Amino acid sequence: MGQQQPSMSHQSIDASRCVSSGSIPFGSVRQQPHPRRDGASISTDDIPAATAKPTRSARARKDAVSETATDEDNGSAVEKADPIRRRTRASSSSSGAKDKKSKKGASPAKAGEDADEQAGGATGGDRRRKSKALSENEGRLAQLREELQKALEERQRLAALLQGKAEPEEAAPGQATRTPVGERATQAKEEAAAAAVRKAAAERARDEALALKKEEEALRAVQAAEKAEREVAQARAREEAAAETREVAAARAREEAEAKAAGEAAARASREAAARAREAAEERARAEAMARERAEAEAKARAEAASMVELPRREQLRKLQEEHEFIAAKMFFYPGQAQPGKPVEIFFHRPASVLKDKSGVNVVGAFNNWQWQPFKAELKPSTEVGNDWWTCVIQVPAEAYQADFVFHSNDNVYENNDGHDFYFAVTGGMGEEEFHTMLNERKRQEAEREAAEEAERERRAEEERRAAKLKAQQEAERKKARDMANEARNRLGEMRRTCGTSLEGSAWCGCCITGRGDRWRGVARCGCMAGSTGGRTGCPHGRAEGRQQGPWRLVVHTIDAPPDAVVLNWVMADGPVGGARAYDNNGRKDFAASVASDEEARRYFDALEETVLARLEKERIEREEREAKEAVRRGELKAAMKRRTKEAFLQSQAHVFFTEPAEPRAGETVRVFYNPSNTVLHGRQNVWMRGSFNRWTHRTGCFLPVHMQPAANGTHLVGEVTVPIDAFIMDLVFMDSSDPNVASYDNRGGLDYHVPITNSTAKEPPLYITHIALEMAPIAKVGGLGDVVTSLSRAILELGHKVEVVLPKYDVLKYDNIQDMQDRGSFAWGGTNWRMWFGYVEGIGVHFLEPENGIFWVGCIYGRKDDGARFGTFCNAALEFLVQTGRQPDIIHCHDWSSAPAAWLHAESYKQYGLGNARTVFTIHNLEFGQALIGRAMAACNMATTVSPTYAWEIGGHGAVAAHRGKFHGILNGIDPDIWDPMTDPFIPMRYSAEEVVEGKRAARDELRRRLNLRFDDRPVVGIVTRLTAQKGIHLIKHAIWRTLDRGGQVVLLGSAPDPRVHSEFEHLAGQLNNSHNNMQRLCLSYDEPLSHLIYAGCDMILVPSMFEPCGLTQLIAMRYGAVPVVRKTGGLNDTVFDVDNDHDRARAHSKEVNGFSFEGADAAGLDYALDRAISGWYDGREWWNGLARRVMEQDWTWNRPALDYLELYYGARK
Repeated sequence: MGQQQPSMSHQSIDASRCVSSGSIPFGSVRQQPHPRRDGASISTDDIPAATAKPTRSARARKDAVSETATDEDNGSAVEKADPIRRRTRASSSSSGAKDKKSKKGASPAKAGEDADEQAGGATGGDRRRKSKALSENEGRLAQLREELQKALEERQRLAALLQGKAEPEEAAPGQATRTPVGERATQAKEEAAAAAVRKAAAERARDEALALKKEEEALRAVQAAEKAEREVAQARAREEAAAETREVAAARAREEAEAKAAGEAAARASREAAARAREAAEERARAEAMARERAEAEAKARAEAASMVELPRREQLRKLQEEHEFIAAKMFFYPGQAQPGKPVEIFFHRPASVLKDKSGVNVVGAFNNWQWQPFKAELKPSTEVGNDWWTCVIQVPAEAYQADFVFHSNDNVYENNDGHDFYFAVTGGMGEEEFHTMLNERKRQEAEREAAEEAERERRAEEERRAAKLKAQQEAERKKARDMANEARNRLGEMRRTCGTSLEGSAWCGCCITGRGDRWRGVARCGCMAGSTGGRTGCPHGRAEGRQQGPWRLVVHTIDAPPDAVVLNWVMADGPVGGARAYDNNGRKDFAASVASDEEARRYFDALEETVLARLEKERIEREEREAKEAVRRGELKAAMKRRTKEAFLQSQAHVFFTEPAEPRAGETVRVFYNPSNTVLHGRQNVWMRGSFNRWTHRTGCFLPVHMQPAANGTHLVGEVTVPIDAFIMDLVFMDSSDPNVASYDNRGGLDYHVPITNSTAKEPPLYITHIALEMAPIAKVGGLGDVVTSLSRAILELGHKVEVVLPKYDVLKYDNIQDMQDRGSFAWGGTNWRMWFGYVEGIGVHFLEPENGIFWVGCIYGRKDDGARFGTFCNAALEFLVQTGRQPDIIHCHDWSSAPAAWLHAESYKQYGLGNARTVFTIHNLEFGQALIGRAMAACNMATTVSPTYAWEIGGHGAVAAHRGKFHGILNGIDPDIWDPMTDPFIPMRYSAEEVVEGKRAARDELRRRLNLRFDDRPVVGIVTRLTAQKGIHLIKHAIWRTLDRGGQVVLLGSAPDPRVHSEFEHLAGQLNNSHNNMQRLCLSYDEPLSHLIYAGCDMILVPSMFEPCGLTQLIAMRYGAVPVVRKTGGLNDTVFDVDNDHDRARAHSKEVNGFSFEGADAAGLDYALDRAISGWYDGREWWNGLARRVMEQDWTWNRPALDYLELYYGARK
């Protein structure tokens, strides 16, 4: 029969197999041997023997037992013989107890689980479920052990009964005994039943044993897994405990270290505080001592004065004379105590001075350290103390606290008290601090007054300019209206005179007027030659019908004539307007009829002039309003760009240096943060801050070094400084020692750190910069040098400084771009006469020097063999011009090899001859030319620059530069935002800003394709605007043209080749391309300024594959118009273009965003790497590309940032 899967509550057990194994499953206690009747014991090992055939005596006893059992007891006997069946029936009643046992058995497991959780830190749901299952298994195991014990006991009892060991039950009273035949039958049945029971029991026992064995193995596996988990958890717990112990130890160590550091810092701070306290105490002691001395001196002076007051004046003077002659003093004053607002008499002992043999004695001086009310007087011999003492009287102002003066003779020999000047104190008036506060306030008020007056002058001048401009416009409009009215009068008058005429033999027109201003009725006899069909007119004022009269058709048409009509014009047609097929326009003269009288026509023509004038005036007003709105918008965009540039400028140095607040106020305390790890002081244990104010010129001098402490951000050090009320800028350097004589400095490469101060009572004076140059855009431009001179000058001028340019007066100047040209005289130098001219170029004052020997009237700027000699002569003449006209510039800025001689001529000659105030700055624009001249200028100048940081690095090892790298800086050039501005550019079809970049570039691209006859479809346009020289990468340009065409793009090249061979090569290339890709490319081999603007606006990307490029303006202009640059990583190209895939970090370091594509090699593979990515980016992500175009337009590549850098350089040169 089929076997049933045993349940977990009662399993079938193969008792014989379990016993024969010699052990009890799950480690239960082994059963004791069952006692036998004969006193011997029966072991569980004897149970299999009970299944053998019973003996006769056993059968008899069995029969006896069977006879005592009734038929109703058979089921009970079977149940007793089968403990499983009995156990099944009892299972329902004992389930509650089993559940209690299970729960009770789970407690140790649960406790173990809790212990494991505490040891190993297991808290997850899987851990709890596993622990619960283990507890249930252990409970069931205990239950199975109990049931197995009962089953073994029952099996032994049954075996004993079958072997006749058990006592037969007595028969019930009155029950008859069976016959032998019945006994045998009954015995046979019982044996069969017993055999069946034994067989079933054996099968169930085997199944149960197998199930128990499997469960035992599973439980053992679970126990092993749990044990492993517990071991792992315990190991983890131990590791975590050890880690926690280590962390605690480390934290304790850190705390101890921090406590120690804090203690050391506190001790150091305490020592520094004590030192400062000592210094302050010493300073107070010195101040008190000086105050006491001064008080004593004043008291003594007052006592002497009081004592002398009692004496007559002559006796007082005699006493002062004797005292000062005794100490060999050269001067005394009377009265002995000077007071503000009163006169003081000065006595000078002439024989004791260097003026004893000179003619005349004069005094010149001022008050309050030469800052207030200068004075001058002539001294005369004294009649009261003798002729050796010369005297004069000066008036002391109310604001004075001290008088300072020197004496000199008539031939300017000075007596200055051995270089210390003479002075005397003024008592009873203002103190020094009070005076400076008053002085700064007066300066501020004076500056405000001057600014207001200047603003008023500019306002009046602007009003005058506007009035003059308006008057000129009105006169031009009146003239234009008069001309238009006269033209109409002549034209319409001619029409009126010829009204009614027609071509002979073709058509005739006659008309009559019945009224003007009401309805005009004309009768016209119109038609064609005989045989043709007549027609009707189509007119917006009515409909004409006609009838045939011979070969003519008579047409009558009535229309409403406007009140101001003079002449009616019409044509004849064979259908209505828009539907006619044939017209008669009177031989292209149209038909005409007068509808006004002569008087009405005269009044009309008189009114016509006023009508046209009103229309022109309205158009002008609307145009001015539109231009004003555009100007306001441009101004807002420029202001926002400047603001972003300034913020980026401050942010770019925040990793090294910043302040809180970012804009300190005068009279308040500012916190200065400094990170030495990014400077030359990297690794220094201590850092001090030293500085001053107002470009190191503040009257208080340098403040004491401030020992900086660690800041809360963990990267910077911090120190505090109190800003004086008259400070407009703070100047700082950092050092690793409090002793300036032994310290190492971080002074930002000689430029120092500067912080503008707001709300100051003083204003920074403007610098006076003079450029000596051989080029200037747009009047004398050959290359980028001319653009730099003009644009840099304008940018510095807009920052409030004074800028002038000295330039040769070439015969090739573009005089149309010079305003207010004036002749300023001449001076003689170098064997010729130099005429001086002055004019304005884009708002910049320019001095033109014209030698009468004609060395600059040669038809060119460069290209002659005597360029070096001519330019050297000009540089010398420019310095002589500055001296002879009395100019004292703060900075003389020289440019490239052409004006390099000015740098060393100033250092060798003119610095000692009238230009001692000036400092020289020299800029290398291109080291390719004039290297010897450049090297000499580098040695002589105070500061030197080149046009980009990368180019400065590239040429830093050159012999002309290497020895002077300490004063050599790279500053990027910028572009002029007024020349290159897509919002005002007259050479593009649509003006646009970054917001309209997509629409604006689409319009420009369509115009570019139309003008150059390129195909109109959706493909990228690559622009190349360059000079075709080896420097610009000619081989890469050629490859890029073919590569772009292979990728389905269009190419537009604009450039000229100075070398005829190169020009011929590109002409040949153009011919090839015209044959193979005629409407996909254009090579324009001559420079065209308007076309360059259109290319920048119309192309999607601009290519600049230069071999070297000191700065490069092409990529900057292209970005201004929304064209994405593809460049080689060299010079300024590397400083301005940040690759969209590779330069995110570098862009962030420069406070920029990625903006183009770049490559490093000088071969085709390198170019393809960048160009392919750019073209694929255009094809694959148009929205992304449009966003990139908008981003490059918003970046500031104007002179806003370079101007700030150059100002720092100028001040550094003057430090």
